[in-house]
Amino acid sequence: MTTALNRISHNRMFAGNHQRFSHHSDVNQCQMTFAIYQPDSVKDQALPVLYWLSGLTCNDENFSTKAGAQRVADELGMVLVMPDTSPRGDDIPDDSEGAYDFGLGAGFYVNATQEPYKKNYQMYDYITKELPSIIEENFNVTDKKSITGHSMGGHGAIICALKNPGMYQSVSAFAPISNPSNCPWGEKALTGYLGSNRGDWFAWDSVEMIKVLEGGDPFLELPLKVTQGLADNFLEEQLKPQALVDACETRGKELDYQGVEGFDHSYFFIASFIEEHLRFHRKYL
Repeated sequence: MTTALNRISHNRMFAGNHQRFSHHSDVNQCQMTFAIYQPDSVKDQALPVLYWLSGLTCNDENFSTKAGAQRVADELGMVLVMPDTSPRGDDIPDDSEGAYDFGLGAGFYVNATQEPYKKNYQMYDYITKELPSIIEENFNVTDKKSITGHSMGGHGAIICALKNPGMYQSVSAFAPISNPSNCPWGEKALTGYLGSNRGDWFAWDSVEMIKVLEGGDPFLELPLKVTQGLADNFLEEQLKPQALVDACETRGKELDYQGVEGFDHSYFFIASFIEEHLRFHRKYL
């Protein structure tokens, strides 16, 4: 059965249309919002999809309004899909102290197992199962998809690719939280959503998962690109890109890693390199 979509807004942008929709999510048991950008060429042919996962404190609008990706998507002939970063609403549990790095806007793209979050915070299933099904049912797209994201969303993008062999044609990330079981942001989120057993966290940690990949695992052949600003104030304590580089090297996983001098963690950084990432993905879609 096709999911009912409620259109929130519609804006003409470049040679295409940017729309926002809300819908009831079965996996998160609440209303969810996503944005989609479709080049005009989608009227004549089905196009592949690039999923963008945003970071802490963001929603679907940050990337849409700040990154400037739609112009390149027009040229390359690809649809952009931008989900929210967590469930939201008055009845959705949040951090009791209103912290920015846990709860609303900070779902970490995991499936929560702990109360009171496990009812609504099933963001992994939403991103990898429910949302793609909605997009493919309601829009003129092919079944080819790739995934990318920033910070918490970069973590989410790599995790989704690691856990779903064959689902994505390529994966990339901007300043991903590479080793969340070993940084303050990740330790807080994984404890709250998954409990205090650190062993349970490793199934949601890119570095720990890559470390134990066996030869022949499809992820070892999946195109992976990471761009990291070297003036990022979260670089050493939270993001730990070297741990990701080392894990890939240990397992013989090819990684297109670029550390760029002078760039921070902001959308100025993302806007500077988003075209490079879209062209990277289009090669494989």
